Amino acid sequence: MNRLSAIVFALLIAPPVFACDIVKLGDIEVDRAWARASLGAGRPGVVYLTIRNTGPLDDVLTALTTPVADMPMLHETVITDGVAAMPHVMSVPVPAGETVALAPGGLHGMLMGLTAALDEGGTFPLTLSFQNAGQMVVTVEVLGMGASGPDCGHAQR
Repeated sequence: MNRLSAIVFALLIAPPVFACDIVKLGDIEVDRAWARASLGAGRPGVVYLTIRNTGPLDDVLTALTTPVADMPMLHETVITDGVAAMPHVMSVPVPAGETVALAPGGLHGMLMGLTAALDEGGTFPLTLSFQNAGQMVVTVEVLGMGASGPDCGHAQR
């Protein structure tokens, strides 16, 4: 087997690790990008990820865009007097030297107006817009409806 064939073969049998891939744009790093499978296109989807700002300057996540939803938005789960609400937030601060998680029970991306169901095992692109760093595209892995996050084989940073 020649070298090119060996590389192609290795890529074909390698397990996908999309959610565990680290995507970098300047001082911003994003990984653990995942979504739960949806009940269909009629219900909203949700997306989670981790953002690290390794630089000396604060940044701000200002928007999400994706072809799988007509209206992706940033939301935060807030519990008041035992009642949960998920209000829209205009932006998410990403302070210098810190990590911000969009995670179940807190900040998250809502995918309103899904163009198709999010099927377990699938992936989709998500563009993150940052005030200073600009735009980056990450690949979001769709996990099962009961998932609590990807198994990246290492501790979450």
